[in-house]
Amino acid sequence: MPSNSQSPLSRRAFGGAVGATAAAAAIGAAGPAAAAQGSAQDAVYAEREFTARRGRHSRRPNILFILGDDLGWADLSSYGAPHIKTPNLDRLARQGVRFTDAYSGSATCSPTRFSLYTGRYPGRTKGGLAEPIADKSAGLEPTHPTLASLLRDAGYATALIGKWHCGYLPDYSPTRSGWDEFFGNFGGALEYYSKLGLGGEYDLYEGDAEYKDLRYYTRILTERASEYVSRPRGRDAKPWLLNLNFTTPHWPWIADGDTEASAEITRRIKAGDGRALWHQDGGSVEKYKEMVEDLDRSIGEVLKALKRSGQEEDTIVVFSSDNGGERFSHNWPLSGNKASLQEGGIRVPNILRWPARIDGGQVSRVPVVTPDWTATLLEVAGARPHPAYPLDGASLAGYLLRGERAPARDLFWRVRGERALRRGDWKYYRGKSGRDQLFDLAGDVREQADKATVDPVRLAELRSAWEKTNGTLLPYPG
Repeated sequence: MPSNSQSPLSRRAFGGAVGATAAAAAIGAAGPAAAAQGSAQDAVYAEREFTARRGRHSRRPNILFILGDDLGWADLSSYGAPHIKTPNLDRLARQGVRFTDAYSGSATCSPTRFSLYTGRYPGRTKGGLAEPIADKSAGLEPTHPTLASLLRDAGYATALIGKWHCGYLPDYSPTRSGWDEFFGNFGGALEYYSKLGLGGEYDLYEGDAEYKDLRYYTRILTERASEYVSRPRGRDAKPWLLNLNFTTPHWPWIADGDTEASAEITRRIKAGDGRALWHQDGGSVEKYKEMVEDLDRSIGEVLKALKRSGQEEDTIVVFSSDNGGERFSHNWPLSGNKASLQEGGIRVPNILRWPARIDGGQVSRVPVVTPDWTATLLEVAGARPHPAYPLDGASLAGYLLRGERAPARDLFWRVRGERALRRGDWKYYRGKSGRDQLFDLAGDVREQADKATVDPVRLAELRSAWEKTNGTLLPYPG
């Protein structure tokens, strides 16, 4: 596991426009510290290597965990996007820590959500074997402890707003898995205005009851989240967990105001076109840009509401994506995209802010993965994992708050037809070709220089480690 001392100091310009070539060069240097585009008012600043500020104390924090949907690693201007401007998320990064080597728990939507909610590999649960969940046959069993249920038992109020995608009614629901409140959609995708899902079903709920609202979905979620963080809370009120799961920028490629495109897709869904939502005949780089920038504005609104509420100092904000980018995503210089265990399918933007305990303007190259956040948040909230369901994630609390070395362990992934394991800067990968490959990510983040024949001993060690972990997981059916 490389320590943060191995990361060179980076400098990011949020003030001026930085061309794609310069951004790619900044990212391509060992440890992708990106040049970014921001508003003309933002000043150039030095992004320094992460150092924990020891000795600080605070009350138990509120937790706001924000997920984008199919947002690629380099889709934010603070991660090198040459054409997308994300001033609010860039500001969040300036106020906290930007992780360059952060990963999703899997390469598609629902398995990663399983890994976040349980803190465990998706393959430990039957529902996590679906990649992703597409029908009512699978889901997150209500008996399984979750981040929400463990925090609720420790005295937290809990809410999930947005995309659930861990099973359908009547058997599965956030309110059956530890969240006091739920407002959002159950499925993997929906049309942004009509709220029709993949099977033509209406898919907007409050609790377990349908909720009618035909406005643009991102607006609705933003309003709900802003209301939740703005609620009057007394000095002795419970701390809270809010999982805010946007569907943006997941297909269909419909931005706010695209009512004609919405009507056409809705017509096709109602006519029985089972692939209408995939929108394979629509979208563009410009439309994708519009959706990502709208996501950024929406998050900015929620963060402003949090600041107005007076809770900003004592609230942990984590931002990430559920997997790598899709068709119109800017993933350079990574290879692969969503559904692949190449870097482009699992490396994601990841930002942490906690003003009471962590200084801003910092960057960390420590590899982290989705279930690490589960372990970390449980620890800082004073909650314990269930002993019968041990976590696969490693808590980062010691690293972030006490200046300890980051936990040294392998990062493991498994999807149908692919496998991957990262140990330090080395990554073992077997894709659908069935060929074992070995990459040194420190100098080859694009995964083009296969070292398998050069270093067969290391390859064998990493393959053996992958197979050992895989042997503890449920097998895929069929």
